Amino acid sequence: MTSSLTELLAVEPLDLSLRDELQRLIDTKTKPPGSLGRMETLARQLGMIQRSVRPSVERPVMIVFAGDHGIAAEGVSPYPQAVTAQMVTNFLAGGAAINAFSGVAGLTLEIVNAGVATPLPCAPEPAPSLIDAPIARGTRNFAHERAMTRDEALAALAAGAARVRHHAALGTNVIGFGEMGIANTSSAACLMSRLCSVPIDECVGRGTGLDNAGLARKRNVLAAALAHHADAREPLDVLAAFGGFEIAMMAGAFIEAARSRMAILVDGFIATSALLVADSLAPNVRDYCVFAHASNEAGHRRMLDHFGARELLALDLRLGEGTGAALAVPLLRAAVAFLNEMASFESAGVDNRSDRNA
Repeated sequence: MTSSLTELLAVEPLDLSLRDELQRLIDTKTKPPGSLGRMETLARQLGMIQRSVRPSVERPVMIVFAGDHGIAAEGVSPYPQAVTAQMVTNFLAGGAAINAFSGVAGLTLEIVNAGVATPLPCAPEPAPSLIDAPIARGTRNFAHERAMTRDEALAALAAGAARVRHHAALGTNVIGFGEMGIANTSSAACLMSRLCSVPIDECVGRGTGLDNAGLARKRNVLAAALAHHADAREPLDVLAAFGGFEIAMMAGAFIEAARSRMAILVDGFIATSALLVADSLAPNVRDYCVFAHASNEAGHRRMLDHFGARELLALDLRLGEGTGAALAVPLLRAAVAFLNEMASFESAGVDNRSDRNA
């Protein structure tokens, strides 16, 4: 392992030194103990991530990574590959769900071309939200060969990390990741199957809307691909065999965000598959993660169980793009607001039942 890769993967364990003080502050707010439920857990986690008893949400960012997948040639998606580039154009024009939700959440939105196969249309004016940094024009068809080389996987990890460092330098302390890529549920399912040792049938879903025949074909194609790459077992090899460039960049971004002590909002099935890769390479990453929602895509609940995670929202989403993560941002704002702004029993002059019983 090179020294640069070793440095990239060096994530410190979550600092627990403020845990008791944060809990004391939460417990002395003017409310019955535990009455704010998961919001209390969230506030405590944010405080530990930021190493502060007054955590904050500063310049939150959503990065949407886009890339194409050679496995699309096997008919695993009902949509043509050109849709990836078309949706990137839609993101840049402000017309997608993630644009609307980012506006509501106060998120800075960035789109990264990690490896879109179809040339992106030239806009009349430069798109400041687009980072054009493709590793290649889509991955190879992993039904027949590895999706990417080891060097390409490493380059994608590094590129994702670089985008996070850019935003860290601007003061971002909350970040989320989304994705766009036709056939990327196939990559995610294979990553999940291999990294979690779960049968592929429990990982495969309908993606963007496969019918029963299409779902059966997808399962068969992916089962054969897993058998074809039976030797891919180490995390980096698994990523190279089955991943997409957008997934690999997300994995690098997850690791760097944890290294930067950011609170990381985890989106749905595809984003969580990237976290599986990141967690396999740097296990402390998961402690910096806030699991935003439970996707309606088959397999995501099993992924959440793998992490022992409890999601904040359950809205039956399965769009991707980072939409579920964006919807959770107001909950983070609320968690820091109650911790920082809510009065204590003492400061408000309110009797505390525990004091009366003392």
